Amino acid sequence: MIKFCVRLVQRWLPEPFIFAILLTFVAAVVTMPVCHQTPLEIVEHWGGGVWNLLAFAMQMSLVLVCGSALAAAPAIKRGIDALARIPKSPAAAIALVTVVSALACWLNWGFGLIIGVVFAKAIARQLAGVDYRLLIASAYSGFVVWHAGLSGSIPLTMATEGEIGKVTGGMMNLTVPVSQTIFDVHNLVMVLLVIVAITVANTLMHPKKGAVTVDPSLLADNLESPTIQESQEKTPAQRLEYSPVLSWAIALLLAAYVVVKLGFRGGSLDLGTVIMIFLSLGLMLHGSPMAYVRAFGKATTGAAGIILQFPLYAGIMGIITAKGASGLSMGNVIADFCVNNSTPVTYPLITFFFAALLNMFVPSGGGHWAIQAPIMLPAGAALGVADGLTGTAIAWGDAWTNLIQPFWALPALAIAKLSARDIMGYCLVDLLITGVIICGGLVVWAL
Repeated sequence: MIKFCVRLVQRWLPEPFIFAILLTFVAAVVTMPVCHQTPLEIVEHWGGGVWNLLAFAMQMSLVLVCGSALAAAPAIKRGIDALARIPKSPAAAIALVTVVSALACWLNWGFGLIIGVVFAKAIARQLAGVDYRLLIASAYSGFVVWHAGLSGSIPLTMATEGEIGKVTGGMMNLTVPVSQTIFDVHNLVMVLLVIVAITVANTLMHPKKGAVTVDPSLLADNLESPTIQESQEKTPAQRLEYSPVLSWAIALLLAAYVVVKLGFRGGSLDLGTVIMIFLSLGLMLHGSPMAYVRAFGKATTGAAGIILQFPLYAGIMGIITAKGASGLSMGNVIADFCVNNSTPVTYPLITFFFAALLNMFVPSGGGHWAIQAPIMLPAGAALGVADGLTGTAIAWGDAWTNLIQPFWALPALAIAKLSARDIMGYCLVDLLITGVIICGGLVVWAL
């Protein structure tokens, strides 16, 4: 099965940019007859949505670049390399990377997405014989639990006062505490089972012979702080450029804001906060502004795929969510179909599969919430399904198909210097295994 999945993906999965182009036309061709929209309306919806992810694209680019620059700081590299020497066999390496990545993603998805692949690369430099493709796939597979974790955008939004009322037009003025979503025992058991399952599956997928390895010298990031040649005379400008005082001053300012936000204002560890932490630590550990500028500049090349593809996915979101003269949108049509063909027990499953399908075209938790919440939450309540279960089903569906949607793999692939075809075959196996666990967990929760 593993060989079949790997061959299938390598043969049929195009590069992520081509995949985004194909999804654009699929969304357009399907939406026109189903929603009775004209080609002109589709073009307007697509063009109107293209720039809607600019802020998020900038955040994703910064979390990639700041995370990579931080990992290249000498002190961090030494720490990661020390941890990378712990596993003594390929199987142990795969298992450790999977667990570390999954736990980090559960704590914060932006942090986990970067740390997992950086750790995987460090192991590949230290341990001979480990399959590099599977190692990176294992690091990415942990991302499947992010939306059931502490940074899950849907459960956190549901717990925010007034947010459900806004999205449902005042139909449901309530809040759903995280005790009924993230920390519900059903969700925690599902997270635990999924982490155990992907750890075992990834370990068993390692080939007994013929592992694809990489020369460790090719995995060097070459982002280390450069050695500055001291000269007898320094200009005032050079003193500023290589002054650790300036690095520490701005880093402490960033750190102070994070402490105030999290410790005194009750803020959450969102993506912007993670970026500020990465930036602050990077400035401190690189020692001088110019050392960090050089490391940051070399890391920016990995953000090219994000910058190129996010506008296309924003355009696809515009096609799926916008209503034409008919008053229909593709998202609402699918949601209505799910509602009309559900029972209290099957409703969470259908909600989950709808979210999983929608994620292929709208790979955004916020996008899912905007499309599904106005319809799925009231309908679930009418069927007697707990609001927390409906929201969690949407969140799991959004996270599940990330295993085969290359959109979210872009940062990991950029750091690993691999293509989507190299890892998605293994992720497809994880998709099938975790799908069974998630579906079973949702059914048990609904009973």
